[in-house]
Amino acid sequence: MEQDILDTTKIKKLLFLGPNGSYSDFAKNQFIDAFNLNCVSTNLKSISGVIKALKDENSEDIVAVIPIENSIEGIVRETLDNLSSLKKEGIKIIAETTMNVEHALVGYGKIKDIKVIRSHPQALAQCKQFIHSNFPDTLIEEATLSTSAGIKSLSDKDKSIAAIGSVSCAQMYSIPVIKNNINDEENNKTRFILLGKFLAPQTGNDKTSITFSTENKAGALSKILTILDSYNINMSYIDSRPSKKELGEYVFYIDFEGHVNDEKVQMAFADLKPLVKIFYVIGSYSAV
Repeated sequence: MEQDILDTTKIKKLLFLGPNGSYSDFAKNQFIDAFNLNCVSTNLKSISGVIKALKDENSEDIVAVIPIENSIEGIVRETLDNLSSLKKEGIKIIAETTMNVEHALVGYGKIKDIKVIRSHPQALAQCKQFIHSNFPDTLIEEATLSTSAGIKSLSDKDKSIAAIGSVSCAQMYSIPVIKNNINDEENNKTRFILLGKFLAPQTGNDKTSITFSTENKAGALSKILTILDSYNINMSYIDSRPSKKELGEYVFYIDFEGHVNDEKVQMAFADLKPLVKIFYVIGSYSAV
């Protein structure tokens, strides 16, 4: 596969979903530590904005961190919808990391004062039982682009508005924590990916992500899965999204164990490529 192998000394700028204090902000620190990066960090307001900026600058100097999956709410749709758009620029997933997510209710009032709660839609969903148990049906849930955006928007002049996010973020903006550990599920983790114009080297403990579309015919997807199975390739995730081009046409996303340069993976790709309309390796990478 013709692409530069990951060279962390080239990375001078890191984009992440902000504002400061977001879970992506803390995840980006894990990547910086893992790869000993010496770079400037810049936060942007949305996942789509991060990916657009990465594509627009189109340089080996720049990488980006965004969330891709939560253990409770599943895949982050905005991320998934943007991944197939990376093909033209050759941008790939080069690493992943997982963080424990512990939500807190943050604000200047008390629970009895609150009429509006702001947060990212996934965070609101992850605290659904807490919200329903502690607030009336008249409570307004306002979606924000990130948990930190919700926290940052709070004002001590309005005690009726609160937000859901991390304690660390609340401390960063000097906003009181009303109640800690409000997750509905204790085992709440989010997976984050590092994107860049590199191919991560083989480690022996790799994951590969691909995206493709097939003809809109019965059994088309089954043929692809059969090929992967025939090479004993263990698939860990599959999803589909509308192609946005034609009704009934879908783009598929698959994660499986192995690296794009593994011999059996190369052989499987050779067999399945004639059966697909579009095909792109989003990345081969390991966890840090």
